[in-house]
Amino acid sequence: QVLLVESGGGLVQPGGSLRLSCTASGFDFSTSAMNWYRRTPENEREREFIAAITSTGRDTVVAETVKGRFTISRDNDKNTVDLQMNDLKPEDTAVYYCNAPRQRTWGQGTQVTVSS
Repeated sequence: QVLLVESGGGLVQPGGSLRLSCTASGFDFSTSAMNWYRRTPENEREREFIAAITSTGRDTVVAETVKGRFTISRDNDKNTVDLQMNDLKPEDTAVYYCNAPRQRTWGQGTQVTVSS
């Protein structure tokens, strides 16, 4: 069974940082590209692409809205993909989802709330 489990969300003040982690199981993680998406309160119909990383971790893509603040990384020994989020803003408030595109699988999501 393919499974993705996110963790690390919570409440943080503007300007703060959080590190999200996604633990994968049930498939060959080391050969799979991985993505992070989010769903904001303002747009609950769609998930917004945030970041992607290739299977080796050598190449990454980050959305313009978070470029310079968010970084995606992975550890193929631990089957994890992380999203480091710095300088968080209230508009980053969302449910963040891990995605394995080839397996067409999503995690359950983790809530991030940025508020003073």
